[in-house]
Amino acid sequence: MTLPQRLSLACLAGYSALSIAAPHSNLFTCQTSATFAESQDITGTILIKKKLTKRSVTASVSIYQRGTAVELGKDAEEDPLEFERSHVVIYLEGPSGIGPAKTTVITMQQVNRRFSPDLLVIPVGSAVSFPNMDPIFHNIFSLSKAKTFDLGSYDKGESRSVVFAKPGIVSVYCHLHPNMTATIVVAPNRWNTKTDGEGRFALHDVPPGKYTIVAWHKAAGFFRQQVQIVADRDEKIEFLIPLDENGRKLQPLTTDVSALESQKR
Repeated sequence: MTLPQRLSLACLAGYSALSIAAPHSNLFTCQTSATFAESQDITGTILIKKKLTKRSVTASVSIYQRGTAVELGKDAEEDPLEFERSHVVIYLEGPSGIGPAKTTVITMQQVNRRFSPDLLVIPVGSAVSFPNMDPIFHNIFSLSKAKTFDLGSYDKGESRSVVFAKPGIVSVYCHLHPNMTATIVVAPNRWNTKTDGEGRFALHDVPPGKYTIVAWHKAAGFFRQQVQIVADRDEKIEFLIPLDENGRKLQPLTTDVSALESQKR
C-alpha cells in the first residue's frame, strides 16, 4: 500500500470517528494530508563546462577611503567551475494558486568591503537585513525595477533591512565602495533554492501540476524547462549552461528579467 493510500485510510478513519464533533475541521485536515501525500520532489543538476563570471579587478584600497583601512576580502581557493555551479538560482513558475510563500528574514553581511553572501534567493514578501561588520561606513542601495532603495550611510554594528514585496532580480551595490556587488533573486513562491558546488539542487513537496522550472545565472541568464508533477513520481531535471561538449553556445530562452517582472501583474 502506498503512502497516499495509507494517509487516505487514516483520514477516513479519523473523520468517521470525529465528524459529529467537528465535521469541517476533519475534512480540511484530510484534504491537506492528501495534498501533502501527493506532493513530490524535483531534483536536478546544473552542468557548466566553462568559467562564466568575469574577474573583478579593483584597487586594494580606494583612493577616496579615509580613516580605518579595511583589507579587501579574497575568494577562497576553489575550482572555478565549482564557483559557477554554486551561483545558480532555481525556482518554479506556475499557477497563481500554488500556495503563498513562506516569508523569512535573511542576512547579507558587509564584511571586508564585500557582501557575504553575494547571492541570495528569497520568497516574495521576505526581508533581507544588511549588517555592517566593517569598521567603516557603508551605504547600500539598489536601482532595480523589482526594488529600489537607499539605506544611507551607517557604521559598524548597525544593520538596516529591506522587505522585497515583488518578484524580480535585485542588484545591490555600495555607494562608497564600487567593487561591492551582490544579487538578490526574489522568487514568486516558496519553491526556490541555490545549487551546491556540484551543481545539485532539490525542491521539496511540490504539489501536483504543470510548472516551469527556471535556472538563473548572473552571467548566463535564464533557462527554462517544463515539468509535470504527478503523485508517486519524483522528477529529475538537467540544465546545461551555456555550452555543450562541442563548444556550441546554448541561448537562454529569456535574457532579461521580464519573466519575473510579469509575476507582479
